[in-house]
Amino acid sequence: MSYRNCALQPPQPYQYFTIGSLQPYKKTLPCKMNFLSHYYFDRTNNDANVVMGTVLPDLIKNAAKEANLYPQKNEFLFKGNPDEENLLFGWKRHLAVDLLFHSSNFFLEKTTELKQLIKPIVENTAVRPSFLAHIGLELLLDHLLVTHNLVQVNHFYDKLDAVKKESLRDFLEHCNLKNPEAFFNFLKEFISSKYLLSYQKIENISYALNRICMRLWPETLNEKQLQQLTFELGIFKTVLEKDYMGIFEEIEGKLDL
Repeated sequence: MSYRNCALQPPQPYQYFTIGSLQPYKKTLPCKMNFLSHYYFDRTNNDANVVMGTVLPDLIKNAAKEANLYPQKNEFLFKGNPDEENLLFGWKRHLAVDLLFHSSNFFLEKTTELKQLIKPIVENTAVRPSFLAHIGLELLLDHLLVTHNLVQVNHFYDKLDAVKKESLRDFLEHCNLKNPEAFFNFLKEFISSKYLLSYQKIENISYALNRICMRLWPETLNEKQLQQLTFELGIFKTVLEKDYMGIFEEIEGKLDL
């Protein structure tokens, strides 16, 4: 579930989020934000290292846009340390989920449908509707997981916080990540911010999409366009809500890790 990489810092803690409350942090929203869909597949896993591994590729890309790590190509480096082995296990599940999701009929069909709804809104802008539909679908899936209580956001953060920093540091050292301190600073703020709680409100999805687009194109959507986007996302959500669990069940049935 990938899009343009960017190195950002997450916002400060909020218990509840609105468009207004997010405004002071508009330059600090994570650019890869569909963490909860990855977490869903290991939501009952008691091993914090596996859970961390399932979102670690995206966390790293937020903290260090230039990082390109391929621990799965050198598995021998992690043998003998259970924590590192489980981090790698989660990492490989992340890659598997991405591959299954992006190659699914569900992804193709739903992004095509959402693109048609979005197209008139961005018609006179540089924003590509296909790009917006891709990210919009992913964030709406996270939104539905939260609103239907299928993932517990606070539990997700608790799992990340429970990972031993020395084990994670060793894993990243074996991955040859440069400047790991920048990553750990990002991770600390990402966990403390609990930004993903904002996914409860669909208008925050529109805001997040707009901020991601602003990192690719100089123009942003104006207030009227944002309202239209929120309206169309709301309509699409009611359609998506009828069968969205199908893709999670499909992926879960195909995961062989």
